[in-house]
Amino acid sequence: MKKILFVLSVFILLIACKSEEVDLPVPIDNPEVPLNLPMGFPKVNSSVLENRPTKYGVQLGEKLFNEKRLSGNNTISCASCHNQSNAFADNNPKAVGIYNRVGLRNTPPIQNLAFMEFYNWDGNILELENQPLVPIITHEEMNSSILEVIGKLKEDKHYADLFFKAFGDSEVTAERIYKSIAQYAYMLVSANSKYDRVKRKQGEKFTDSEARGYAVFQLKCANCHSGELFTDQSFRNIGFPLNPSSEEAGRARVTGKLEDYMAFRVPSLRNAEFTAPYGSFGQFPTLRAVLDYLDAGVENASNLDPVLKNKGNRIEMTESEKLDIISFINTLSDKDFVAKENKPSIE
Repeated sequence: MKKILFVLSVFILLIACKSEEVDLPVPIDNPEVPLNLPMGFPKVNSSVLENRPTKYGVQLGEKLFNEKRLSGNNTISCASCHNQSNAFADNNPKAVGIYNRVGLRNTPPIQNLAFMEFYNWDGNILELENQPLVPIITHEEMNSSILEVIGKLKEDKHYADLFFKAFGDSEVTAERIYKSIAQYAYMLVSANSKYDRVKRKQGEKFTDSEARGYAVFQLKCANCHSGELFTDQSFRNIGFPLNPSSEEAGRARVTGKLEDYMAFRVPSLRNAEFTAPYGSFGQFPTLRAVLDYLDAGVENASNLDPVLKNKGNRIEMTESEKLDIISFINTLSDKDFVAKENKPSIE
């Protein structure tokens, strides 16, 4: 009798195991998607190599980027401040978040992030995967918590499907949220401006003003705005008007060093036409206002960048040079990149 019961138990166990195997979901093919690596751009940073964009990772990241449930009252998404038509910046001097709370700094554009060494005005983030939590928990931005966000997303069956496709099961975790948003952001590559087409000899030429502006730019601007990203990714105090907030210290907020006080990451000038106002807290409404300020003379500081200090705290420019420089900067505008119908290629 015991032998019969044993055999029956084994038979039932085998049936159960087989049933479980039948119920397992079929793995989804989730291929890596190639990044657009433009000619002359620096190598991608190490984080990209550890979190390579995939077809469904990017799709999930884009949905999360536009997801207002990341905020405490379900009104603010990443895209609320990072507007595609403004090269994923906005037109506010300082970022405006939940309940119209005003932040400390101007919203930076998000483009070509796969090639950046630092993120944010003060470079406090080194890996893009560590960035999404910052706005989620910041009082002036989304004023939420990652646990609250996870709880909301778990209730959505569509997210269960996307997480399964992107990561192999439907579990919603903080790490997966951060990784997928970063994958989407890595795909936001801008390298199809008039400047790029001229350089690639694709049938376009600079106007006389643009050509003159390029020449002047090389002499008076390229010390900082160098390379194909049009930033050397350094941190500099260039004597811009100071943010009156006692919370601001520039790069010194990260390093604690006096020599970094009010030094900020040199911004890329790609798509600058779309990202006004300019400066770490939107001090300047136009590019012309920036050039006028540099020409008139900047504020002195003990750690003022040598590029300015060695020239009497100014970058001297004639009226025609300013107009020509702006003409050239506008050739860095990538109209395809800011078009609403344009999406990262994941095929």
